[in-house]
Order: sequence, then C-alpha cells, then structure tokens
Amino acid sequence: MSERDDPGVIGRRVQQLRVERGLTQKQLAEPAYTPAYISTLESGRVRPSDEALRHLADRLGVGFEELATGRPARLVTDLRLRLTEAQRTLATGEAEESATQYARLLDEADALDLAEVRAAALLGLGECAVETGELGAARQYFERAEQALGDDVPLPARVPALRGRALSHYLTGELRYSVYLLESTIDELNRGGLHDPDALLLLYASVIGPYMDMGAHARAAQAAELALALAPQSGDLALVARMHRSVARTLLAEGRLAEADASLAKAAELYRQLQLRTELANCHWMRGYVYAQNGELERAEAELRQALAMLSAKRAALYSSQAAVELADVLHRRGKSEEAAALLHDVLSDLSSERGALHSAAAHRLLGIIAEDARDTEAAEEHYVRALSLLERAGAAGDLADLCRLLGDLLRRTGRVEAALDAYRTGLGHRTAPGTTTLGPAPAQPPL
Repeated sequence: MSERDDPGVIGRRVQQLRVERGLTQKQLAEPAYTPAYISTLESGRVRPSDEALRHLADRLGVGFEELATGRPARLVTDLRLRLTEAQRTLATGEAEESATQYARLLDEADALDLAEVRAAALLGLGECAVETGELGAARQYFERAEQALGDDVPLPARVPALRGRALSHYLTGELRYSVYLLESTIDELNRGGLHDPDALLLLYASVIGPYMDMGAHARAAQAAELALALAPQSGDLALVARMHRSVARTLLAEGRLAEADASLAKAAELYRQLQLRTELANCHWMRGYVYAQNGELERAEAELRQALAMLSAKRAALYSSQAAVELADVLHRRGKSEEAAALLHDVLSDLSSERGALHSAAAHRLLGIIAEDARDTEAAEEHYVRALSLLERAGAAGDLADLCRLLGDLLRRTGRVEAALDAYRTGLGHRTAPGTTTLGPAPAQPPL
C-alpha cells in the first residue's frame, strides 16, 4: 500500500468527518487527547501517530485505512477479491479474458495509488502474456511489477516477479541469464536467512527446466531434492503441483520412469482439485513424454493429443506449440511422418528465435530427421543447421551435442569428412563441458 496522506489532507478529512457527525473538538478528543491537539491536527500543523489515528477513526466510526488514506477499507478488499477472480480466470485457461480483468485492476490501482494491487495486477498481466506467448511483453510486465514493489519490500514478496522475469528469459532461449536470476535470488534468500518455503519452492521448481536444457543434470537433481524437501512446508497447492511436474523431469533423466509418472499423477490430482486447466494440460503433456520415453507410444500419443486439445482450446499459444513438437516426435516414431511434418511446420509458423527458441530448434531437428528418412539430405542439412544456430544462442549443451552428432553423421554419409569432423568436435566440446552453469559454485542451500 502507499503511505498515508500528508498532515494537511488528513486534517481536512478529520474536520469534515467530525462536522458531518456533529461532534465538537472536545468530544472527538476525549478521553485520550485535548481539544487543542485536535485543532492543531485539523489545521495540518501536526502529523498524527498511528495511535492517534486509530483513536480518531474509532470516534468517527470509520476504518483506520480510510482515515489515513481516504480509501474505504471495503474498496481495497473488493480489489483483492477481483484479483483473485482474475487469477482464477487465468488458471482455467482464459488468458485473454484474464488479461482484460488485470488491465482494469491496474488502471484502478494507478488511479488510487495502490502499490500492492498495482504489482499484483502487473504480475498477472505478465503471467497472461507468458500463456499467450508474448514473451517480450511478459518480461516488461514482470519488470514493472518489481519496480512497483520497490526495494523496501522483503525479497520473498518480490520472488514471483523475479521468477516471472527469469521464466520469460528461459522461454526465449536465454538459459544462462535465466539461471543467473534464479540462482542469485536463491543465494540471497538462503545467505540472508530469509527461509520462506513458498518463495524457495517456487525458485527451485523453476530452475529445474533451465538446468536440464543446459545439461546441468546434477544441479537439476539437487534442486529437485530441495524442492521435494520444502513441499511439506508450503501451503500453496498450485505451487506444490508445479514442483511435482518439474521434479518429474529429473526423475526421467535418471531413468526413474515409475517415480516420474507418480510425481505427475500427484500434480494432476492437485490441479484437478484447483481446476487449473492449463496446468492440468501440462501434466498430460509430461505424462505423454514419460510414456514416449518408456516406448509406450500409443499411450503417449493419446496423452499428448489430450494436452494439445486442452491448450489449443484455451489459446495457450506458446505451450500448445511446445506440446505439438512432442506429439510430432511420437507420431514420427509411430510411422505417421507426414502428419508429424505438417504439425511441425504449423509450429514453426508460430514460434521464432525470440519466442520458443528451444522448441523451434526441436522442430527443425525433427524435420531434419524426417527429411533424412525420406532421403532428402539437402533439406535435412538445412533443418539441422537452423536448429544448431538456435541452440548455440540458447546454450542448451545436451541438445547441441546430440544435434552435432546427427549433423556429423549426415555430412559423413555425403562424403564431407572434414565438415563432419568439425561437427563432431563441436558436439564433443558441448558434451564434455561441466554440467554446471558458468556461475561457479551452486547457490547456498536452505537449512532443512
């Protein structure tokens, strides 16, 4: 909330309310203060203490907040109720409608100078923009939310905005900067003794994805363990569900498919309880990935089609494009390469290097494989090179190593041995790089 009004404004407000209620200065003052004090206060020559304002508010029959700021307490409560409604609208997948609600709330918060509501509305607008794939706008909203809160607000309260900014950088392919934001915030919380379970759980769950895409599997596993340890301390069911979905990625990487599926089942059940449609769709997506890794392609296709239908129906543009790439991979493996290629071309029309770089690269990689199977080596090479360019900018080490192998094999089969060797060397360089970020030691851990 913004600070109280200046003494002159408060004095005039006290005088107006006193006169409206037919009270004398003596009646208003008794028994704790003198009429002279009330006279001085009404003239704006003294700044009343919180204790004095509470006394006056009680005598005048108004709330402390209304007397101090001129805003009825019920107005702030109403705005918070509408913030909750906007959040629910977003949770059910109606990102555009939710954005409209948040925009109205932002206008009202600006008019009333309500910093807390302004920050919450900006945070919501950022989440809506992520949902619809407008990542540049999302990053600006999250930055403005941080500014609205200001440095005086404790760090745990600023974590959702910081995490949102990191997420927008991650989704545009800026993996290292995303990890830097998340790791530095984790470090500041833990070294500063700010052991807020919800804030730490949100950060650890969020950093798993970038770690995995960078090939930093050891750090991803450690983050997953810490998130699981923090989960019982969190009262935020949606956050716990998101954590289970992120942890499933590390379990998959370690080949623990049954545990990954169990973690996703827990997440899905929580999302059903909360009616979070987009997140439930993401669980179908991840379970499809689990089945695909386990060779259960028919079940994988069913889960991924369900995820894509749920996401597309709710216009979650970026997420639906990402799920489509996973579905195309399963379709190709099931011998439905033409359908897979058509799906991938649709995806590439929606994504770009600035918006979904990793999944754009995955789409080009898969199109390259499909082209190779069709013996169109020229098209295959073109797709591999495009994917390579996207992954190099993103710093996705594990994916780069695999792609360099594919490209090297293609070049070798077409007789370009030196070029193939260069591709293999590039891939080996990424594969042998340490599975960490460039930031040195891992962030400090919370006392669990």
